[in-house]
Amino acid sequence: MSEEVRDRLLEIIKTRAVAFGDFTLASGKKSTYYINSKKFLFYGEAVALLGESLYRATADIRVDAVGGLEVGAIPMATAAVLRYHQAGTRLEGFFVRKQMKGHGSQDRIEGVVNAGDRVVVLDDVLTTGESVVQAIEAVRGRGAVVVRVICIVDRLQGARERLAGYDFRPIYTIRDLGIAQGQC
Repeated sequence: MSEEVRDRLLEIIKTRAVAFGDFTLASGKKSTYYINSKKFLFYGEAVALLGESLYRATADIRVDAVGGLEVGAIPMATAAVLRYHQAGTRLEGFFVRKQMKGHGSQDRIEGVVNAGDRVVVLDDVLTTGESVVQAIEAVRGRGAVVVRVICIVDRLQGARERLAGYDFRPIYTIRDLGIAQGQC
């Protein structure tokens, strides 16, 4: 990813998505800061920059599909598949439901993921990595192979360790946001 793209996306994240106060995270942990990715994942410039970032972060591997756990991975997958399409390359997007639907097809994975597909699992912000592991398990349950895991921001609170054995690549860490690793 070019430094210009990286720097501009980081600036957008810092100005739109980082808040300080008292928060309880999805992991259940308490924190004095919160990164609300939805504040930038639905902003046109950020989506374009993120699509470019994800394209560059996967350009060195063969990949058939990208996606992850709802809700954060949905706009990420959309940005990636659009950028791949612009480059003339086919890529499927998908998302994993937190719970199976009680009607219709009752699929947990929405989109196209087939046995043998090479998949990149996406997530917006990782703390312990538990949410992305749910997506990995669903993808592997389909018989697909996880070739990389990418998040936008790693809070540096255990996700890397939880994802040992996977090619885990955060685009940013909290250090890039100017937040100290020990800060909760």
